[in-house]
Amino acid sequence: MDDALVDALLVAAEDGGVDCDGLVATVDDSDGYVFAAGDERHHGVDEERFRELAREHPRYVGNWRFWAQETPPGDDRVAFLRWLEGAEDEPLPDRLNRLEDGVETTWGQLHVTVTLADSGAAAPASQYHRQYTLRHAEDVHGEAPVDSADLTDHTDPLDARELSKHDDRNRYRPLKTAPTLQRGWRFPDLDPSALVRAVECFYPATIPNWHREREGDLDVDHWRDTAERQTGIYDVVEELPREAVEWVAEACCVDSQCTKRREWQYDEGEALEADGGDGTYPCREPCSLVVAAARKWTILEGETERTYEFDLTPSEKHQLEELIDAVADGRVDEIREADVGDGANRYRARYLRAKRFDDEGNLCGVPTTDGDE
Repeated sequence: MDDALVDALLVAAEDGGVDCDGLVATVDDSDGYVFAAGDERHHGVDEERFRELAREHPRYVGNWRFWAQETPPGDDRVAFLRWLEGAEDEPLPDRLNRLEDGVETTWGQLHVTVTLADSGAAAPASQYHRQYTLRHAEDVHGEAPVDSADLTDHTDPLDARELSKHDDRNRYRPLKTAPTLQRGWRFPDLDPSALVRAVECFYPATIPNWHREREGDLDVDHWRDTAERQTGIYDVVEELPREAVEWVAEACCVDSQCTKRREWQYDEGEALEADGGDGTYPCREPCSLVVAAARKWTILEGETERTYEFDLTPSEKHQLEELIDAVADGRVDEIREADVGDGANRYRARYLRAKRFDDEGNLCGVPTTDGDE
């Protein structure tokens, strides 16, 4: 171990002390030093002995250097990096052994692998660098994983901004946390700051909100809070019926539509029954997409219900229900042309339209009477 690293630890011990992953280094009341590593603890040691002990425990000292000098500023970012490698779950020696093989974690649709950057380096200062590889989770452990050699490599973490704009079909993604992140890319060699930057580009604000929740400081704005502060064209959402807010949450805020876990409710004392999802990071307020959709539904909910009569066979009624389900679940593109047994099959839908729609597009020739909008 080089003297510079021991010097740095000595300075840190005298300047407030060190307490990191089982390493304790500080000054005790008898003007000596305290040095502890794992189950081993020494009190009242002089500087020479302190230096000897530091050199005898390069894993602890090298690991401390990483967390003290190489991680980006911000308690939330450091907590995130420690969570990625399970720092709070096991003793340092076991964790370092696992890191040599790579520790894998997912964050939404992101897959992160943490490894020791150079476990064979001679200097402890280099042995305990962390290296992060970021990929799409489906490219690693999905039904059709992609070999790393076939992925497009990126080195600039800001490239994540461009990758997050469109899905695999080049459609714009208005919601960054929607589970529609495009595949086929890889960030193979990121340092801690670059990894955090890339994650923040893919999923803005998820790290600080996740950290605030862990610390018990997540400030949640519930539906009523959000609706009441809307202005302009969006102030109508305050009029959305209570039961319709349930439908909004069920339509927009479940795992199939967003990787966040909904924590906002109708108001502080009234929870929604809709499932909030199982995401790793929380959603602290109705997002702009939900508010925009709620505006449309508020207007539609203002219409008066009317009674229409249609003549349909039982199969045709069931087919209409299957069509709505297929669109709502986003599986229209998965239905094969030859699968005419599925009610949402394109030929089945075209047949129903040919049979039941008139030239003006009215179902069974029944016109849509004017509503109250």
